[in-house]
Amino acid sequence: MASNGTSSGTGSPCGACKFLRRKCAPDCIFAPYFCSEQGPARFAAIHKVFGASNVSKLLLHIPAHERCEAVVTIAYEAQARIRDPVYGCVSHIFALQQQDAVTARDCLIIIVWLRLF
Repeated sequence: MASNGTSSGTGSPCGACKFLRRKCAPDCIFAPYFCSEQGPARFAAIHKVFGASNVSKLLLHIPAHERCEAVVTIAYEAQARIRDPVYGCVSHIFALQQQDAVTARDCLIIIVWLRLF
């Protein structure tokens, strides 16, 4: 983040502040994670699902070196919640667990088949 309170030296606000239509402060919690070009679209889902204030409070409680991963996770969860308002990302987790169970069953079938021959 630049010293002038923007995500770049060009004077444009970070993507989150651009979406919220506010001036980007020098210590903006969102600036490192939401660029001016693609940030507004990415931040829109997060704001819709969790709210900007809640996310900023959450990020303040996360160590700085872990915030990037947290933002990626929050963005994924927000997109999943928009796609599936009832289950969110849990539906994807459940589908992966089902796929894992089918694969484990198939492996057992192959092992038994190999022992027979």
